[in-house]
Amino acid sequence: MNIWQAILMGVIQGLTEFLPVSSSGHLVLGKIFFDINIETSALFEALLHVGTLGAVFVYFWKDVKMLVIEGLKIIRDLCLLIFKKKPWEDYPERRMVLFIIISSIPTVIIGLLVEAFLEDIFFGSVIAVGCALLVTGLILFSLTKIPIGHKGLEKMKYKDSVFIGLAQGIATLPGISRSGTTVAAGLFCGLDKEFAFRYSFLVGIPAILGSALLKLLKISAADAANMGYYAVGMVVAFVLGLLTVRWIAALLRKDKLHYFGYYCMAVGVISIVAGFFIH
Repeated sequence: MNIWQAILMGVIQGLTEFLPVSSSGHLVLGKIFFDINIETSALFEALLHVGTLGAVFVYFWKDVKMLVIEGLKIIRDLCLLIFKKKPWEDYPERRMVLFIIISSIPTVIIGLLVEAFLEDIFFGSVIAVGCALLVTGLILFSLTKIPIGHKGLEKMKYKDSVFIGLAQGIATLPGISRSGTTVAAGLFCGLDKEFAFRYSFLVGIPAILGSALLKLLKISAADAANMGYYAVGMVVAFVLGLLTVRWIAALLRKDKLHYFGYYCMAVGVISIVAGFFIH
C-alpha cells in the first residue's frame, strides 16, 4: 500500500459509510479496481471503520453520552435489584438502550452467518457486489412509497427494533447499504424521519464497532509496515464521514435520499458488466 491508496480508501469509506450506497461494497470494488492488496487490509478496514465511527460519536455526542450513562444505570439497577414492574416505560432513555441491544442481536447472528457462508462470494466478487447494489437501489426507491410515520421513542415497539436489526444484519453484505436499509426499515415501521435517521446511526454503533473488532482478529504481519498509511486513511475517513453525516441528515429532511438509488443502480450495472471481464 502507498499513501495515495490509503487516502483513496479513506475517501471511499468516509463518503460511503453514511451515504446510502454501501461502504463495504465500495471498499471491495475499490480494492479490486485499484489493485489494492486484499490479503493485508483487515486492520486497515478496521481502522477506516474506527474513523467513521468517530464521526458518529462527534455528531451524536449527546445521544452517545445518554446511552452510556443510561446503560450504566441499567447495570447498576440490575445489580441492586431495584427495578419496578415496568422500568422501561418509566425511563424512555433506557428503552432506547434496550431497543439498540435488541436490534443488535439479529444483526450479530446474520453477520456471523454472512461471514461463515457468504464472505468468499461477496468480498471478492464484483458481480455479487453489483447485484447487491441493485437491491440497495430498489430499497432507496421504495422510500418514496412508504407513508409518512409519526412514531418517536415513546411509541416505538420492541418488534420495530427486531425488524430494524434484521435489516441491519442483511446490510452486512457488501453492496447493501446499512444506513439506507435501516432508515427504510425504520420508516416502514412508522417512525418519523428524524427519529428513523437518529436511530439508524445509533444502532449502527455496536454494528460498526463489532465489525471493526472482528477485522482486528485477522491482522497480518505485513500490517506493521503500513501503519502510517493506515493512520492517514483513518483520519481522512473521519473528516469526510463527519461532513457526510451532516449532508445525509439534510437530504433526508428534504426527501431526497432516494436519488442515490439511481447511483446504486448505475454502479451495480457497471460492476456486473465489468465482472465478466475481470479475471
